Amino acid sequence: MAATRVGILGAGNGAQAIAGHLGLEGIPVRLYSKFEEELVAIREQGGVTLEGALTGFGSLELATTDPGPVVGWADIIMVVVPAFAHRAIAETCAPHLRDGQVVLLNPGRTGGALEFARVLAECDVGCRVRVAEAQTLIYACRLAGPARVRIMGIKRQVLLAAFPASDTVHVLSAVSPLYPQFRAAASVLETSLDNIGAVFHPGTVVLNANRIDAGESFDFYWDMTLSVTRFLEAIDRERLAVAAAFGIVLDSAQEWLLKSYEGVTGDTLYDCIHSNEAYRRIKAPTSLQVRHILEDVPTGLVPIASLGGLVGVRTPACRAVVDICAALLQRDFWREGRNAANLGLAGMSVEEIHEVVRTGFPQTC
Repeated sequence: MAATRVGILGAGNGAQAIAGHLGLEGIPVRLYSKFEEELVAIREQGGVTLEGALTGFGSLELATTDPGPVVGWADIIMVVVPAFAHRAIAETCAPHLRDGQVVLLNPGRTGGALEFARVLAECDVGCRVRVAEAQTLIYACRLAGPARVRIMGIKRQVLLAAFPASDTVHVLSAVSPLYPQFRAAASVLETSLDNIGAVFHPGTVVLNANRIDAGESFDFYWDMTLSVTRFLEAIDRERLAVAAAFGIVLDSAQEWLLKSYEGVTGDTLYDCIHSNEAYRRIKAPTSLQVRHILEDVPTGLVPIASLGGLVGVRTPACRAVVDICAALLQRDFWREGRNAANLGLAGMSVEEIHEVVRTGFPQTC
């Protein structure tokens, strides 16, 4: 049987980690990025070097700014870009997709697979492609140099769901040989509302905006104070309440850390964060123009709060962070972000939304 061919879309931290790891395992890998400067070192070296929790060199067949030889060639397409780029990536993929392919968003954040599938429908993609999302990126990693990635930790398990949920079994069977850590979620509602990045990232940036603006160097996680983690717990409680309104029971952020990483201990979110060696020495951003806001607000907090509005759950902490970030960056994240309307869920009941994520959007003539 021919080896599974993996196309990776993106060339940042996570994309290069996946490329290097799979290449190291002897999987045929090709990589696409629209940015030529991201590919120069990968081409020169012929792949990606890994250090940290994984070490070695993973070779790639191709690194290109042409999506055709990557998207059309691959059996599994790993989309590893900030979630605000999912729409553009879907439009890029559309002309090159073929029957039987799996497209996996790593991660989908909140509503990623819904948005991606809607864009493919808007582009009149007629082939049978299965779209899925992971709850989070499987690695804690950072670029350590040109075509070099440092992997600080690898999660023990990551939830995965397809849209519609009837495709999850097929997707899981395709990707499990590459990543046995993936576990089936009930639907993309579960993976989407299990968005831990939305809990950890924007609130921490907002509460440290002065330090970031001043150019101070500090550890993003290990320098969190007790007050900051208490605010993150407030955001987390709202996320859990929205999920509960949809009948979904999720782990708290603290429980998620205990399950996801080796060696994490503690009775509070503060303790768990500060016992996670994978988070050690991850530096805070140097600008407010960072994906912790640009990604995690419009594709995290906005859809969580918007879904909360559909089911009558108040989300004042989430909404406060969105409003503050909108003022700081002078952006209308409520309009730009994944709200219930542009996800195709506006006006639906809980039961109707569950039916959509289970079977897909109704076909129209």
